[in-house]
Amino acid sequence: MAQDEELTSYMYQIEQCKEQLNQLDMQSQYLQAALMDYNKAKLTLENLKKTDKEIDILLPIGGGTFIDASAKKSSKVLVDIGSGLVSEKTYDDAIKKIDERVKDLEKTQEKLAQMIERVQEEATEVSAKAQKIMSEQNKK
Repeated sequence: MAQDEELTSYMYQIEQCKEQLNQLDMQSQYLQAALMDYNKAKLTLENLKKTDKEIDILLPIGGGTFIDASAKKSSKVLVDIGSGLVSEKTYDDAIKKIDERVKDLEKTQEKLAQMIERVQEEATEVSAKAQKIMSEQNKK
């Protein structure tokens, strides 16, 4: 393969790596947001579990908007189990379910970090090859 064709191929591979890294970064941000959401839910459940009376809360209704509301002591929590279904659980069981989901998300995040590292290594290798060809062309 001629050097120009090889250089073009390397540049294409570098662009592909950049696109992959952008996609992986977006997925990582999504996972981070989900983890924060689960941790906030866990903290809320832990605090509600401790109270024995009705308490005033700010209820998020979306879009950064809240309303004043009251939460009464309840022994049950409704937990999303997928496909639009919810299951009634105790506070402790709901917290365990959240912990399981957090653990799964953290495992996924670790795999994602490994993928990002592999793509970065590939991009570095390809970039070095492209730079070598460009330096050889400049010597001529």
